[in-house]
Amino acid sequence: MRIAVIGTGNVGRTLAGGFAARNHEVVIATRDPGETAARDEYAAWAAAHPSVELVAFADVSDAEVVANAVGGKVCLEALAQVGAGLDDVVLLDLSNPLDFSAGYPPSLFVKDDDSLGEQIQRAHPGARVVKSLNTLNFSLMVDPEDKLGETTSVFLSGDDEAAKDVVRGLLTEFGHRDVIDLGALSTARGTEMWLPLFMRVAGALDTLEFNLRIVRS
Repeated sequence: MRIAVIGTGNVGRTLAGGFAARNHEVVIATRDPGETAARDEYAAWAAAHPSVELVAFADVSDAEVVANAVGGKVCLEALAQVGAGLDDVVLLDLSNPLDFSAGYPPSLFVKDDDSLGEQIQRAHPGARVVKSLNTLNFSLMVDPEDKLGETTSVFLSGDDEAAKDVVRGLLTEFGHRDVIDLGALSTARGTEMWLPLFMRVAGALDTLEFNLRIVRS
């Protein structure tokens, strides 16, 4: 599968490396490829992942799946640069509307009656947006059971059933065995609003390496 990952931070590199290790054709996109390539942290990662091409946002094309791994504050701007490259594409959205302007822990700049996932869908009506993987730390997005030692839960929100099936398959490849379909994209309001509690749990536990597990009767 041809996959473009938007964003070269921890989330983007984790996803791109995970997809490449599973034999997908992967590019990773950034605002300024030259500046990104010159960073020591990115250069070390790129040397270990030679099959992943670095491109500019505007040069993303011909992808079947685009993964939005850019921070919530800037993701709409970044996706606007991808533009027509998002038409009829499964857009896996991992962003969260975190606002750190008043310090830590952050508040949300979208909540209750809207979500960042829905804003992305409105901005790109030709895309097939699926919200997922925004409820856990990047270190647990790939092979989570290797790190946690047990099965935990991830969620899907989206209006396109076929697109959700594609994302479900990718999550399964990453080792997620409990994938819960919450329903329409509007349900992303719930997973995005988990983040304030996530931050407080992280503070109480002094770690980001934890996840939800939904236990059924």
